[in-house]
Parts: sequence; C-alpha cells; structure tokens
Amino acid sequence: MKQPTNPVLVLAAALILPGSGQVLNRQPVRGLMFLFFILLLGGYTLKTASPDVSIVGKLAGGIFVYAMSLFDAYKQARIRIEVWRRGNRNPASDGRAPGSKGDQ
Repeated sequence: MKQPTNPVLVLAAALILPGSGQVLNRQPVRGLMFLFFILLLGGYTLKTASPDVSIVGKLAGGIFVYAMSLFDAYKQARIRIEVWRRGNRNPASDGRAPGSKGDQ
C-alpha cells in the first residue's frame, strides 16, 4: 500500500482551497459535498442576514462548513496515516517474539 499524504500537507491544501484536503485523502465526492454546502449555506446566510450584519455574519453558514471541512480533512488524514503505519509495522520490531501469546 502506498503511503498516505502527510496530514499537515492535507491541512495546508484544505486551508488554501476548500475540499482539496478531501481530494488528497482520496475522497473527492466528500470534498465536492463540502464545497457545495459551503456555497449553499454561505449564499443562504448572505441573502437572509440583515443589512447591518458584518460580512463574517453574512457568510457564517459557509465559514462554519469550511471550518468543519478543515477538521474533517486533517482527521481523516491522521486516521489514514496511522492505519498505514500499523499495517506496515514489522512484527519482530514490537518486542514480542513471533508466535507469542500476543499474536492470538
């Protein structure tokens, strides 16, 4: 199995372009869904917010989904790399002899 992308690189890509962290995690549909909901909720709060609200308030729905997409991309990358590390671990390097009681 090929080594997954570094979680910090995934987070940096997700910061720059929403949804790209999920694409680097090999979840492009999930990335498109996040991008869709960022635009949908950002547009909705932009249209429904009162005129005296700041731009952050007007885009709060999109900003919230964007923050969740950052968290999701980093978390998924961390899970993928830990699963990869455990799958590629040398059985003799964990301190137990092959065939010991811990292998059962």
